Amino acid sequence: MPTTSERDGILFTSRGGCESTPSMLLDSLRTVGFAVCGTFTLVLGLVHFVMPRLLDFDGAIPTDGGPLKPLHLGVVTYQTKRSDIRGIAQIMNHAASYTLVTIGVLDLLAGIWLGTRFAPFLLVWIAGWWFLRAVTQRHMGSRPGDWLVAGGFTLLGLFHLAVAVW
Repeated sequence: MPTTSERDGILFTSRGGCESTPSMLLDSLRTVGFAVCGTFTLVLGLVHFVMPRLLDFDGAIPTDGGPLKPLHLGVVTYQTKRSDIRGIAQIMNHAASYTLVTIGVLDLLAGIWLGTRFAPFLLVWIAGWWFLRAVTQRHMGSRPGDWLVAGGFTLLGLFHLAVAVW
């Protein structure tokens, strides 16, 4: 006689000790998906920490040259230097790196938190991160590789969104 149980919000049907094939398949796809996404994202985040060196930020954003337009913040004016621009590029890169590493670790540990009430919100946030990253890939150009990268980031977002509504 078949019995039904629930684990992590997924219904499993057992027939003589074997779980139903569709439930097992979905659970396996989700597990593999998080392992692949998590590993990719963690490695990408770690590589991003050295992107300023790999992409030669110092050479691309020289500190020598003419003055830049000042930054006006209401009544405060800040005279921007080229070193400020290089610094903000590095700060933003490291913030993105930290976020990528965090998302990678979260994906690899998804089995722990997927059953919680906040899981759908976190998954939608992660999906939003990937969609934003995909859309902003156009700033790198419109070469075939740029479109491929944007497509890959979109797939990462779709995976997280699908799990959120699953």
